[in-house]
Amino acid sequence: MPAIGPTTPSGLTRCANLVFALLAGVWWLSSSHASPDNPGQLEQIAAERYGPETAERVRGWRALLEALASEDEQTQIARVNEFFNRQLQYQDDRITWGQEDFWATPLEALDKGAGDCEDFSIAKYVSLRKLGIPDERLRLFYVRARLGGPESNLSQAHMVLGYFTDPHEEPLILDNLVTRIERASRRDDLTPVFSFNSQGLWPDGHAQSAADPTARLSRWRRVLEQLDEYGLDLDPPIHSTPE
Repeated sequence: MPAIGPTTPSGLTRCANLVFALLAGVWWLSSSHASPDNPGQLEQIAAERYGPETAERVRGWRALLEALASEDEQTQIARVNEFFNRQLQYQDDRITWGQEDFWATPLEALDKGAGDCEDFSIAKYVSLRKLGIPDERLRLFYVRARLGGPESNLSQAHMVLGYFTDPHEEPLILDNLVTRIERASRRDDLTPVFSFNSQGLWPDGHAQSAADPTARLSRWRRVLEQLDEYGLDLDPPIHSTPE
């Protein structure tokens, strides 16, 4: 997938058109930095909203982040990728949510124990941000994923998370379809569409961000607003705290 890189993320497909058709509003993310990093707060939110089983899954997620807080980034991305690929079962939004397209927060996805490609990618993005990896080194990529061998003409809309060891180099790809983490240039089954994070949105071939992603992507704005409501500030990393 050589086209994915720091200056050449994406174009438009059916999935992109669906997202851009839902343009609306302006993103608001509180600057109060309410923190859920106190012991048990995320689990309490999960228990009150979703029940004890979800609270237990969230406890496992928080324990993972605390265990990874002092690890190197290669270990962090590998473990986060593995955690969500094991925790979540792939399931279409029409089955999970009764909607054509729904973007879930990590708590919502862990409640269902299922999600589609956006939900896997968002959960990994949030986790790595909480571990202190800066936003400019993470992007969510909309791609076309080829189904079948190199000669196949079949593809589907898909989302993956790109992690940049250096903003000027190609990213590593965290995926739920192909669980091994590889450089973008080795993923020739993926054709970039566009990429975004909380700072920008990059259409195909654009070196500079073309839009505010939270103003253009209403589902992304909802996810970030929901995280803020949880008190889950993405800026400071999680630190292990004695129970």
